[in-house]
Amino acid sequence: MRPMIRCVFVLLLALPVAALAQAEGDAAMLQQRLQAIDANPATAGTAAYERLQARQAVAALINARSGERAAAQQIAQWRVETAELAAQTEASRRELTELERERSALIVEASRQDAVRARQEAERLRIQAQIQAEEAARLRLAAEEELNARQQAETVLQGVASGEAAKLRAARQREAELRRREAELLKSLEQP
Repeated sequence: MRPMIRCVFVLLLALPVAALAQAEGDAAMLQQRLQAIDANPATAGTAAYERLQARQAVAALINARSGERAAAQQIAQWRVETAELAAQTEASRRELTELERERSALIVEASRQDAVRARQEAERLRIQAQIQAEEAARLRLAAEEELNARQQAETVLQGVASGEAAKLRAARQREAELRRREAELLKSLEQP
């Protein structure tokens, strides 16, 4: 029976050591989670207050008596989870802010490009309108020149027609005069 008592005695002595080892293992795991927050560039500078509370809770877990260990462990675990969530939330907020800045920059750039395109389109339309105005002016000038040439031709034709009409009248008058003389001559030849 003595060996049995020794075993029980060793087990009773080992229980606090095992519990202490378990608590230290849990504390080490929680410290690793806190170190992961510190090591991650996205969460390194975030949730400072929550991380401090988590470190204090882990230290309290390490220093806790065996009767307080379960409560200390639960508190430490909650504090570490809170620190992780707070760090992730703050990192997400920072990322969201950065994305909003990028979005704003993209919107500004898109607006700038739209303005450039609008200016180019306005310039193209201005040049097109100028070309159309020049073409209209050229056509107007050509029409005016054609009208002037037509009026000059009509004036020349009227002048030629007037001259020809005057010549025709003169020729008819002369013909009428010649007929009258011929009739007089014939009359004078008939009178003996």
